[in-house]
Amino acid sequence: MPDFIETGPPGASWRLLLAHGAGAAMTSPFMNTIAALLAERSIAVSRFEFSYMAARREAGKRRPPPRAETLLHEYETAIAAALKSAPKHQRLFIGGKSMGGRVASMVADEAFAAGLIAGLVCLGYPFHPPGKPDQLRTAHLVGLTCRALIVQGERDPFGSRAEVESMQLSSAIAFHWAADGDHDLGPRGASGFTRKGNLAAAAGAIAAFMAQSAARQD
Repeated sequence: MPDFIETGPPGASWRLLLAHGAGAAMTSPFMNTIAALLAERSIAVSRFEFSYMAARREAGKRRPPPRAETLLHEYETAIAAALKSAPKHQRLFIGGKSMGGRVASMVADEAFAAGLIAGLVCLGYPFHPPGKPDQLRTAHLVGLTCRALIVQGERDPFGSRAEVESMQLSSAIAFHWAADGDHDLGPRGASGFTRKGNLAAAAGAIAAFMAQSAARQD
């Protein structure tokens, strides 16, 4: 069973189960900030680490992450644990940063069909490796039926707005674009936008998506 870091009101109407990216732990500055911003919007957040990251933390050695496909069972275990500890009235959403969001998206349809989750939230989805736009990671997103929100920087090297808007993806997927944002949603200094503003806007978009998705199930 994963160890969760809990943020936000425990009895909130909605909870977001959030996994980290490939190279940064669940306590990275990005994860800390987005969890705090969601908590301010009355959303409970449960962060967890995949076993390879937990082992890296304990051993102090940086090892390459495993293939995303090998982490599906760990995410499913985290879903079960989150549901077991959550209040009965609470709606669970799943998601993650970059690779964590990708793994969540790969288990989302089955969990959604089973009534375990209310939706999916991906922060900086890795549509392709940087500089390799032909190596798409989108096959399962074409027929996705789970309601989903992807929060993406407009110039994310893992999938920019121009690239993503040309892709054939499920109509169940909504997007929030971070203005001039990179993979962590941060804009360039001369853009007129700020990282703080982009992250706050992202949290607001997530809160609105969760409210709308939960309302559709009532």
